[in-house]
Amino acid sequence: MSQNPPLLRPDLAPRPIFDSAREKGGRRDGQPTIGMVSLGCPKALVDSERILTRLRAEGYAISPDYKGAGAVIVNTCGFLDSAKAESLQAIGEALSENGKVIVTGCLGAEPEYITGAHPSVLAVTGPQQYEQVLDAVHSAVPPSPDPFVDLLPASGVKLTPRHYSYLKISEGCNHACKFCIIPDMRGRLVSRPAHAVIREAEKLVEAGVRELLVISQDTSAYGLDRKFATERGHRAHITDLARDLGSLGAWVRLHYVYPYPHVRDLIPLMAAHSESGGLVLPYLDIPFQHAHPDTLKRMARPAAAAKTLDEIAAWRAACPDITLRSTFIVGYPGETEAEFQTLLDWLDEAQLDRVGCFQYENVKGARANDLPDHVPDPVKQERWDRFMEKAQAISEAKLAAKVGRRIEVIVDAVDADGATCRTKADAPEIDGNLFIDEGFEALSPGDIVTVTVDEAGEYDLWGRLG
Repeated sequence: MSQNPPLLRPDLAPRPIFDSAREKGGRRDGQPTIGMVSLGCPKALVDSERILTRLRAEGYAISPDYKGAGAVIVNTCGFLDSAKAESLQAIGEALSENGKVIVTGCLGAEPEYITGAHPSVLAVTGPQQYEQVLDAVHSAVPPSPDPFVDLLPASGVKLTPRHYSYLKISEGCNHACKFCIIPDMRGRLVSRPAHAVIREAEKLVEAGVRELLVISQDTSAYGLDRKFATERGHRAHITDLARDLGSLGAWVRLHYVYPYPHVRDLIPLMAAHSESGGLVLPYLDIPFQHAHPDTLKRMARPAAAAKTLDEIAAWRAACPDITLRSTFIVGYPGETEAEFQTLLDWLDEAQLDRVGCFQYENVKGARANDLPDHVPDPVKQERWDRFMEKAQAISEAKLAAKVGRRIEVIVDAVDADGATCRTKADAPEIDGNLFIDEGFEALSPGDIVTVTVDEAGEYDLWGRLG
């Protein structure tokens, strides 16, 4: 069974999974059909699910391939130049295979960039422009609803497996990091009402979802724009929201948690020994980006790496089992060898459990493009290699310490070779797996079982039931 090392790009989402069984009997005669290619981060994946849910409600079927679709929607990413190139490639492939293509998503904020490369696309819309996407679909493939046949699942259309789901709690971001154009594409922070988030989560859990992955651009800032108001019995604050979500009985995993001081209030919800512990998985995904104060200052991010180490120590003291994940940028403009060595030394001290890293790239419209002293590509690659070598060694040592322990895992997939599972320390697609090679035949995706860890690798574990 192959290993699954973590993806090292923060802008990649899980590959969409289309389950024809969800279509309740397949496509009816004359039913219009739409395909979807979803690129970018999990937040974009949620946008894709919302678009498809609206289309299913209007009577459209969802095609798992190009040729079975009347048109294809490509939800693009515009985070990095390499992601833009990937989006253009996906658009070209869809045009070649199908011919009718509607483009949406972050790259849609630059329509001339898309139409310059692919002038035959039917329409280009930006992120969150659901109504414009629907209008374009209606023009390309007119709806033909049958209210007596077309049924929409209570949880809507999902592009992830049945047992876990992304739960987007806000849009936009109030930060002004020089390397990022997300606020330009998606705007400033707009939080969803807490009662709406809880209601969506309740529906997902009722439909069989066992794990809720909380996402946004800045999860820690949730509710700030709403002045942390309480509506219908739920307060729009991340601590309150996490507590409310944790009461639903599913695993709750927090992503994109900016290290504000109030993050420490989340830790008791994770610590098994505390009064309210166990409501939220002991897992924090925090975008540190770098550790040297001068580099962080050039990034326009808070430059308090030493205080961050103190916070990490306090989190671990309160919750010894906490898993910390982060992403970093190497080769940022002006990064010296001394600054990079500071990052390596910080990583040695922080001992983060899960680490992703990407080499700096210019992005059209980002202020970092105009900074002096850009790092040559060979130096970026060399630093990336050194960084990942250290991160891998830390991961290997931490996983080796789990051999012999009994831990809970959630089953993601079962095939003839075994069961692919994840521990509470592993988010889908971006972290490692735990594999069960024997006695797995009765397991099904979504099962939560206890295993004993027998073996550890660089990123993955192997274990047995019991």
